[in-house]
Amino acid sequence: MIFKALTVGFIATNCYIVGSETTREAMVVDPGADARAILKAVSADGLSVSLIVVTHGHFDHIGAVKAVKDATGARLAVGAGADKSKPGAFIKLVAAMSGGSATVPGPDLFLSDGDSVDIGGLHFDVIFTPGHSPDEICLYGHGILFSGDTLFNAGIGRTDFPGCSYEQLEHSILTKLFTLPDDTIVYPGHGPETTIGREKRGNPFIR
Repeated sequence: MIFKALTVGFIATNCYIVGSETTREAMVVDPGADARAILKAVSADGLSVSLIVVTHGHFDHIGAVKAVKDATGARLAVGAGADKSKPGAFIKLVAAMSGGSATVPGPDLFLSDGDSVDIGGLHFDVIFTPGHSPDEICLYGHGILFSGDTLFNAGIGRTDFPGCSYEQLEHSILTKLFTLPDDTIVYPGHGPETTIGREKRGNPFIR
């Protein structure tokens, strides 16, 4: 598996590039800003991006979506918690969380709890983890978890935004993430990596 982590934007969002060594097919997780750096990293390994996955619709995770999508032709996948039954719901959520300043194309694919993402032989399960955002998802596979802003190294996502809930976030972590193997490497939306075991033992925000 080809794996790259970039820190982008003024809020220092983690963007991840995951690709197949065999097919060179890749996905980009949370292109929050700096499309040029993301595309340069993709090109350096000769990767072809077929999918962009946004863990949630906050502005610091979607800033470079349009530019990366336009440059690669990749499909955009978002959490179905944004309510796929309502046309434009994801766009409205993004606009609300960014003060109307963010521009992002409509999603091509909605991901629900239990769905999977397959990239060139790589397989990731979709885990719905609302709390920080009503559309929040995580991706789990190959011993790693892309946790978005659900779970951080010794922290959790903020719950003082509209549509947030500390109780819901804590429930998502306890019932969905802390059931994963302790040696699962957690790659969060901000800050350094951690493991599920480390957070189970010492995360001060989980009761």
